[in-house]
Amino acid sequence: MKCPKCGHQRAGSEPVPAWQCPACGIAYNKFQSPSSSPACPPRQDSTEITPKVTFSPGVTFRKVRILLLTLILIGVALDSWLTAMRATDWEDSLWVVVYPINADGGPETARYLTTLNDATFAPIQDFFSDQAKHYGVGLRRPVEMRLGPVLKQHPPLPPVHGNVLEVMWWSLRLRYWSAVNDDYDGPRPDIRVFVLFNKPEKGKRLPHSTGLKKGMVSVVHAFASSDMAGSNNVVITHEMLHTLGATDKYDLTTGQPIYPQGYAEPGREPLYPQRYAEIMGGYIPRSRAESSIPESLGQTLVGAATAREIGWQEVH
Repeated sequence: MKCPKCGHQRAGSEPVPAWQCPACGIAYNKFQSPSSSPACPPRQDSTEITPKVTFSPGVTFRKVRILLLTLILIGVALDSWLTAMRATDWEDSLWVVVYPINADGGPETARYLTTLNDATFAPIQDFFSDQAKHYGVGLRRPVEMRLGPVLKQHPPLPPVHGNVLEVMWWSLRLRYWSAVNDDYDGPRPDIRVFVLFNKPEKGKRLPHSTGLKKGMVSVVHAFASSDMAGSNNVVITHEMLHTLGATDKYDLTTGQPIYPQGYAEPGREPLYPQRYAEIMGGYIPRSRAESSIPESLGQTLVGAATAREIGWQEVH
């Protein structure tokens, strides 16, 4: 027998057992040559290896949701910017719709709402037409006022002493709410004014009204009385101008108009008493510390600073 390891040819007279090689001492039946060992699996080329990618359902949904919200916010911001740019180029009339709301739910307020019509708010469009002429605006009627349907739903009100994030969230909610609750049967309004009417009561103070440039939405608190229609229109006009980019021109602490931008006639001599209220100043200055509320738009003017903010150019 020939040894599979060392190749020794065994002779018949070898003194070692028949199962063992006389030269190297291995056991014939336990030796395995390299050629008889299990072969390693062939190596695959690296280009053929495709890693398996798995996604967690929760992570994927969260990323998709964030992406959708981001796209929505970008779309809303772009639409707001384009709308504001078009609104203040004064090449076309702005379509303004007023939506009355019975804020206190009372029958007297409900009856008053039935008396409203387009003529109730016509002084606002006349005010814009008259004031625009002084600043070289060529439109015969810069603003068209229309009465919308009475709404049962109330808009979300701004947070009291809210932080920046809370105010931003309220702004988004209000703009969404205004779009969902717009049932006006006519052209899409450029400015939506939601007026919450309340029964007039002696000594009653209404919440602060607001006007948003982003979304061009106003929420106005007013009294349900024909005697208060003139002052209601002053507040509505003030908030409408906010949607066009005009800023308040009164001291937030005292409520007094700020001189000179909050005065309708800052060059008047003597300065007091003023005859008119600057519409964004809010009041007619009677002295340095006293002012009165204008009863109608006939007692208000658009000052030079406000005119510049809404895109009107002063004529010299």
